[in-house]
Amino acid sequence: MRTITPLVTTKWLAENITQPGLVVIDIRNSDEYKDGHIPGAVNAPFSSWAKARGGLLLELPEADELFETIGAAGIKSDSRVVVVNKTDTHFTLADAARVAYTLIYGGVKNVAVLNGGYNKWLKEKRAVSEKTVKPKKVAYKGKLNEELFVTKAYVEKKLGKTVIVDARTPDAFFGITQDLFTDRAGHIPTATCLPAPWLWTEKGAYLSIREIRAMAAGVVGRDKSKEIILYCGVGGFGSAWCFILREVLGYTNARVYNGAAQEWTADPQAPVARYRWD
Repeated sequence: MRTITPLVTTKWLAENITQPGLVVIDIRNSDEYKDGHIPGAVNAPFSSWAKARGGLLLELPEADELFETIGAAGIKSDSRVVVVNKTDTHFTLADAARVAYTLIYGGVKNVAVLNGGYNKWLKEKRAVSEKTVKPKKVAYKGKLNEELFVTKAYVEKKLGKTVIVDARTPDAFFGITQDLFTDRAGHIPTATCLPAPWLWTEKGAYLSIREIRAMAAGVVGRDKSKEIILYCGVGGFGSAWCFILREVLGYTNARVYNGAAQEWTADPQAPVARYRWD
């Protein structure tokens, strides 16, 4: 059972920042962190949580490597973790949700994203520190929640049998534009489009839960037990929506195809639909 909401406000964090067992993870790069961060926050840059491997850009770390990263940040299985990032772009917004989702995959249950990120914290003129925090390393031994991700072979078996959601922009989904890291424009056949950038306001905060719930229901329906497979270009946008679907809205059978369009379009035998909305 959760003891922290999946999205926390800057006000909540400011009021609870000294609570025992709360770990704030700043995933910006080390230079940005050194220039100023939320007091007590530990720096664990995004590159610690995602690896390039097998020609794919955003792969999960191996289990031992992930557990090492979690333990090095001072996180225990019963810790409450708040992930903080800048919110300058849709990609940095997605990165925070991706790290939160990866921590849950690694067995940490109480993980949240700071709504509005470090940008909102600064705008509100809250306390900032330049002191590097050196966490007490722990020997973290978790259990991977492997149901959170699926493979290309699994997606192939599910075509036409389950809900597949492309979390990229409508232009990328429709095939008007092509991601630089893909070999072909278009989307996985039968997929529908639910763009991750629609989750956030222009100020870098999440839309109201009411709006997000309605948006999700309009695309994937209200049956929260149905299987939903999400993908995007390399895994970030898909993870952002899956984090929201599972942790905020309660869709219990949502999962991410992490190889995403990058892996799918690299296979000349894998079908791609272009200039179609299905």
